[in-house]
Amino acid sequence: MAQPLIGISGAGIGGLAAAIALRKLGKDVIVFEQAAQFARVGADINLTPNAVLALDGLGIGDALRETAARPTHRISRTWDTGEETSRIEMAEAAQTRYGAPQLTMHRADLMTALEQAMPSEQVRLGKRTQRITETPDGIDLAFADGSTQRVDVLIGADGIHSMVRTAIVGEEHPVFTGVVAYRAVVPAERLQGVNNLNAFTKWWGPNPETQIVTFPLNRGRDIFIFATTPQDSWRHESWTTPGDVAELRASYADFHPEARALLDACDTVLKSALYVRDPLPTWSRGNMTLLGDACHPMMPFMAQGAGMAIEDGIVLARCLADAGDAGVPAALARYQAARLDRTAQIQIGSRGNNWLKAGSNADWVYEYDAWNVALG
Repeated sequence: MAQPLIGISGAGIGGLAAAIALRKLGKDVIVFEQAAQFARVGADINLTPNAVLALDGLGIGDALRETAARPTHRISRTWDTGEETSRIEMAEAAQTRYGAPQLTMHRADLMTALEQAMPSEQVRLGKRTQRITETPDGIDLAFADGSTQRVDVLIGADGIHSMVRTAIVGEEHPVFTGVVAYRAVVPAERLQGVNNLNAFTKWWGPNPETQIVTFPLNRGRDIFIFATTPQDSWRHESWTTPGDVAELRASYADFHPEARALLDACDTVLKSALYVRDPLPTWSRGNMTLLGDACHPMMPFMAQGAGMAIEDGIVLARCLADAGDAGVPAALARYQAARLDRTAQIQIGSRGNNWLKAGSNADWVYEYDAWNVALG
């Protein structure tokens, strides 16, 4: 019997993690990506120990460590007084406790490592999916360039505006949260006098929607700054839209001087509106399923969006590899059963934005091992 062909729509973090895991487990996989070429886009990626442990299992951990920083602690501070409300030791302590450290890096460095782990002939660029048709013989994909492809299994790793999600559950639209995010990268040398630059620090604002987060990149040479605030008038979703530095500073004018010093060092900033969806009750139909933002897009407040997509990809690969006589639909049901509660809890918790504010338990998030978790 021929090996079933597994198609993945989307060559982002979750899609490539799933593809690499499937190949590692002996499966035939092909990835379709709408972009014409891979480009160095985005600013940051914060990989907590659960994500790093999963990526280590894919064989790319050493490559990531070459450029990443390892935050020494995860620190919470109060926006106006600067009071430190929690401090969790990371670095070697996280390695000992969870089996992997926290790594912070440029998103493009993670993407490069994932791309290099996939044979180029198994990633088809310039393939924007326009139509998905289920037949008794497989799933037919029609692309914008006029080409077609039949696969036996289809994984939607195509983000918050997922075409595969639409094929499974029908037309839906993400909801604007009323929150905007600013992103900037500043050389560490500009921030003399600012404490804890080698740590992941979160400044908790006067309301759940307002925060400033900083952490090191490029082995500490640069500092990433991520800030959110309510602003209902801005609804542009792109992560590449320039923002106004003066507006950024004005939005946090009442914050502690040390937090304001971070923003004063910014020359340029990117700005984006944040959108979410409610947790889905089901992720699959027939031989189609979803992972990552396609089924559980998250607010950034728990820093788990990428981590959940990576975990999804590995658990899904394990379930498909063990499908056996029960078949693909049963494997996809097993995948959903293994992942739904965890991702929904983190999705909802990210909206509430109170996790670790005063040192609550991080273990249930960080100690998860996608390669060895029981699948039922």
